[in-house]
Amino acid sequence: MDNLNKLQESIERSIQENTFVKMSLGNYKGEDETLKNIYVKRVLIKNQQNLSFTYRHKTKDIVKNYSLEEAIDIIRTSTVGKGFRLVTLFTLEYDLAFELHKNDNWILTQRKPSTNVAPPLEHDKQKNRKIEAAGKRYLHELKITDDKGVVYKHAQDKFRQINHYVEILSSLLKELPERPITNVVDMGAGKGYLTFALYDYLNNVINKPANLIGVEFRKDMVDLGNTVARHSNFNNLQFVEDSIDQYENPDIHVLIALHACDTATDDAIYKGITSNADLIVVAPCCHKQIRREIEKHKAVNELDFLTKHGIFLERQAEMVTDGIRALVLEYFGYSTKVFEFISDAHTPKNVLVVGLKRQHDNIDKIKILEKIAATKSFFGIGYHHLEKMMGLLQPAS
Repeated sequence: MDNLNKLQESIERSIQENTFVKMSLGNYKGEDETLKNIYVKRVLIKNQQNLSFTYRHKTKDIVKNYSLEEAIDIIRTSTVGKGFRLVTLFTLEYDLAFELHKNDNWILTQRKPSTNVAPPLEHDKQKNRKIEAAGKRYLHELKITDDKGVVYKHAQDKFRQINHYVEILSSLLKELPERPITNVVDMGAGKGYLTFALYDYLNNVINKPANLIGVEFRKDMVDLGNTVARHSNFNNLQFVEDSIDQYENPDIHVLIALHACDTATDDAIYKGITSNADLIVVAPCCHKQIRREIEKHKAVNELDFLTKHGIFLERQAEMVTDGIRALVLEYFGYSTKVFEFISDAHTPKNVLVVGLKRQHDNIDKIKILEKIAATKSFFGIGYHHLEKMMGLLQPAS
């Protein structure tokens, strides 16, 4: 048992003297038939050092974090010499391998340290954020972080949402043509969380020079945005007071409209198409126009048993509305994607409709119009707002 005691003492001393790097326990032959290994590492939780134990079972991993004192007691009473036939300790001074051989003979092997540099203390794996919190004046003035760049507890969801949006847009922005400067318009910018983050990402993270305009009809939000932009030295970012349907700008390369209600999403897509934008990204909500059309005409067909229920009708209206939007975009030369994403922890799943301008020579416009017409006929829809705006509305047959 001398070697067992030596290993135990080495583990405890390395933890106490801050030379502990990690430890693995394997070749388990104990009472828990599902347990395979345990991996132990240092972590930092609420500015306190802890040891994180990952219990690897056959079908799942369980992670438990303990204070250093608790961890030493668990190692002493529940791990080393308790069913694990191989224990490897990694420290900044040496590595120890402790292995059970035949006849209950424990062999202890000491080697040079695998590393002489302490690993960074972390709880979760470092997130690959597109926008970091530190040093961002706009995040502080928008009440996301304190003056030291630490995200407020109440703003954690909003900060994750900002990064989630930028993460989605980052892959789409890579598809854009190279230009000396890219003109971006954010329709319905609100308080400007995404507007600021996108400007920061384009100009300061990926070094893609961009002018960005946030369109917002509430004057207080516009004044706030322009003040924060000025304080942040974001010289090519401005907010304008206008509505989506009234705003005019013929030189848009990227158009974004998140959560524009009902036909305001159609207004935004219309502005993007007529500006020949390279990229159009909308997250629609409140699909009232098509729902009213379906309710008004009450088409009789094999799916009418669904549309008589309000919740099914609502979902059907959403799919039909966004499906026709995608078809209209394709008619005008855009490759489309429609996918689901979650904007934050307190918002239900959303649909993102994306149109990327392509130079298509083989667009079958007649077929697209026929598909729109057939869809409208099946669901009893008189017209779709975007179809009407774009001049595609066909006379009733």
